[in-house]
Amino acid sequence: MVRIFLADQHVLIRGGLRAVLRARSDFTVCGEADNGAEAVKLIIQAKPDVAIMNVNMPDINGIEATRQIRKAAPNTEILIFTAEDNEDIMRESLRAGARGYLLKSASDEQIIDAIAALAEHHGYYSDSVTEKLLRGGENRSHLTTREREVLRLIANGRRSKEIAMMLGVSLRTVETHRAAGMRKLHLHSVAEVVRYAIREQLV
Repeated sequence: MVRIFLADQHVLIRGGLRAVLRARSDFTVCGEADNGAEAVKLIIQAKPDVAIMNVNMPDINGIEATRQIRKAAPNTEILIFTAEDNEDIMRESLRAGARGYLLKSASDEQIIDAIAALAEHHGYYSDSVTEKLLRGGENRSHLTTREREVLRLIANGRRSKEIAMMLGVSLRTVETHRAAGMRKLHLHSVAEVVRYAIREQLV
């Protein structure tokens, strides 16, 4: 059973998330908070598998709350769920330790997929988020369009075979683009693909 905590100041948002999560019998909501300070306290106590966190919350914002939670409860993954389509906020959230970032315009399926990924300690980012973060690196590291596309799909949890089918190319071609892109970015793991674009000194 995946235990999920909801942190958002809006009752309607939390209610909507609960409704979405009912689609999975292995998901359960173990707690809620309507401000950042309460979220930090309750999440550290409950240690859920995944906490869904808004950025703009009273008392302590979601980014600072994420930072505190990750230090005190490192096994709890944080999914930022926000209307903030701002690159600086995306970077700061992921620096704070969030492993997922979804806009509130995300589909129900994306929300469920994100939670499932984070429950397995894999990152999950909406396409628009990954696109923005990797686009910054493309200009300075001379990634080709196809290399950037392959890395974007990898960052979203796609396997090489899936990517080959999606792009209509061979598995070997995907692996070549993947290796070339990661070599140009001086990265050594999938997790570092997204982190690269977050760390300002590497972009």
